[in-house]
Amino acid sequence: MKRLATFLLGCAAMACGWAADNPMVFGNNRLSIVTPTLLRLEYSTDGTFVDEPTLFAYDRSNLLDTAQITITPLDEAGWYEITTPALRIRYHADGFPFSTSNLAVYYTLDGKEKKFTNRFLPKNNLGGPIETLDRVTKEIPMNDGILSRDGWYMIDDGRSDILVDGWIAPRDTKTHIQDQYCFIYGNDYRAALASLGAISGKVPMTRKYIHGVWYCRYWDYTADEFLDIIKGYDDNDFPIDNLVMDMGWHTNDATVGTGHNAHLNWNGYTWNKALIPDPEALVKAVHDQGITVSLNDHPHDGIRPHEWNYAEFAKAVGAKDGEVPLFDLSDSTYMKHFFEYAHAPHEKMGVDFWWLDWQQNYLYPYVWGTNTTSLSWVNELYYRDSKKNGRRGAGYSRWAGWGDHRHPIQFSGDAQANWEILAFEVKLTAGSGNGGCYYWAHDIGGFRGKPNPELTTRWTQFGALSAALRVHSTKDAKLDRRPWISGDAETKAMRRMYHMRSELMPYIYSSVWQVHNTMVPLNRGMYIDYGASPEAFDNPQQYMFGDIILAAPITSPGEGPDKVAAQKVWFPGNEAWYDFFTHERHQGGDTKNISKPLDEFPMYVKGGMVLPMQPYTPRPATAALNTLVMRVYPAAGDVDTSFELYEDDGISLDYTEGKYATTALDYTQAGNRAVVTVRPVKGGYDNMVKTRAYRLQVPGVDPANVKVNGRKAKIERDEKAGCPVIVVPATSVNKEIKIEYTI
Repeated sequence: MKRLATFLLGCAAMACGWAADNPMVFGNNRLSIVTPTLLRLEYSTDGTFVDEPTLFAYDRSNLLDTAQITITPLDEAGWYEITTPALRIRYHADGFPFSTSNLAVYYTLDGKEKKFTNRFLPKNNLGGPIETLDRVTKEIPMNDGILSRDGWYMIDDGRSDILVDGWIAPRDTKTHIQDQYCFIYGNDYRAALASLGAISGKVPMTRKYIHGVWYCRYWDYTADEFLDIIKGYDDNDFPIDNLVMDMGWHTNDATVGTGHNAHLNWNGYTWNKALIPDPEALVKAVHDQGITVSLNDHPHDGIRPHEWNYAEFAKAVGAKDGEVPLFDLSDSTYMKHFFEYAHAPHEKMGVDFWWLDWQQNYLYPYVWGTNTTSLSWVNELYYRDSKKNGRRGAGYSRWAGWGDHRHPIQFSGDAQANWEILAFEVKLTAGSGNGGCYYWAHDIGGFRGKPNPELTTRWTQFGALSAALRVHSTKDAKLDRRPWISGDAETKAMRRMYHMRSELMPYIYSSVWQVHNTMVPLNRGMYIDYGASPEAFDNPQQYMFGDIILAAPITSPGEGPDKVAAQKVWFPGNEAWYDFFTHERHQGGDTKNISKPLDEFPMYVKGGMVLPMQPYTPRPATAALNTLVMRVYPAAGDVDTSFELYEDDGISLDYTEGKYATTALDYTQAGNRAVVTVRPVKGGYDNMVKTRAYRLQVPGVDPANVKVNGRKAKIERDEKAGCPVIVVPATSVNKEIKIEYTI
């Protein structure tokens, strides 16, 4: 890399700029332009810089093309103006670290030019994820995200360990004394999130079943009781995709170790044969019903002498006679054998993924001998190890900070069951994507507290429009979140939400694909889509769920026999918004207090777009999409829109090699004429369906003159959806389907 400052001094008389190197080296300073709105500032006392990744700056492959950068020398004293498509940078190559004295960056915010300097004084941050809700009983301050009403945010990565051959190692902090990432985006929040993906890596595609319905409870179930739980879901007409076994799955007879919470038995890897005499048979029986199995894991004490395979493990790690090796995240050899002996035997019998219930940070907050937090590193190692046999990774742990978005899904911890926490979880979930936490798995209903069926029902409604509908509760005989045991009204209301979750799976998974590609959160604050409106910042109790659905869950107790409660809703933009349950229309720009009985909540679909759904199925995350249900509400005016249906095998890494399918679902409206077009599928993957039937729901209109591919078609009535439906028999997915009607 040439010393750019020296090169440019001879050209100071030039009046125009030219394409610059990227990165640009000015003696001991290095300026890297990662995206049009993301700068990296480094200073090294000896002119050597860091190119190795860190857990935050994980992807060094992305730098802005030099054709988009110009540099102009301003004088012979070393002042330069550097431009990107979004920024104007004035820099003085004075030989000192980047500071307010030698660097100013100009950007546009609310139509006005603003100046950024790397003096970190944030004021108007829009919030981000927190590590855990353990022991939290009410709203607490959120951490920062990268989104701010000031239009910028800065991350100091100068103390982070580097990764050498995939393992953490200290950097030279004596000479490399500055390493800052400056996100300067003005009002363009999507650009900020894309920049996070550019430097930190995109959020990977999750295994599809992660976004399904989970049952989890801290209880010592027998094998027969686990199977009876599944039978209960089926008999009571509730879907289920994932069964989680908490600590009761393993023995509790440890006699040595550090333990946690005054217990030695939270950590274990030997099946409790008194409860589960034939673990492999149980896992197979669960799998045979189309359900996955996850095991709880507190790895803090590692593998100890009481475990069934301890002798082999101790020999592998070279433990001396009588020595019990400590769980050592810093030792690659230890961790290799830990996964080999603690996890692999259970995965061989079919266990699908692990719940990393790490809670020992008060003892080992950092990996020994490093600046890396134990939680961030254990999440990284667990996720890496889960990517076996061509499968995608599957994380399920607490949030560990910048870069942890690469290990989805996150578990928010043991929150109290009360209305305040439900309201806070709505706010937290809508804002967590600002920091990269895209997918929360909350304890739907709350972890501990008094039974409250109404609260659990409202929490379920929020969970139905979250990354996962996962129930959980503490070891209390009075607390069990099976949705059919709370009372007739609550059971009916929750069944409606569980069914809706099942039906929305095509939309949810397609939105997950959007998150992967754009880094725009699934649950997101209104300001990401509608930041030009002041109202978008005013109500943290509502959010967008993907591009089409707006939600404002009820977070307060209701009144009367129907437990009617209200929530404030702002309807954004110039669109028409339709109540998912009643089909009532609301106009963009209005703010209303919406009252809802127990079996509904404020949930709205944007008019003029195709919402892809599926018929109800008890295994929503794995059912083949043989029938595509499409719901379309009229737009506020003439429109031409498209939504991309995404499909793949749901579990493998084949999508990274282009083995997936997309189908454009187009909607045009001109006057009183509407056309829904299902384009031929693009791409493909193993075992993809070849033919598909279609059911077009058209609520809010009385359709007439209906034609399918130019031929007259009949209209039926879908009583469950409460609207007309146009039925198209099974057709090749390679054939275009064009449905026309007047509204």
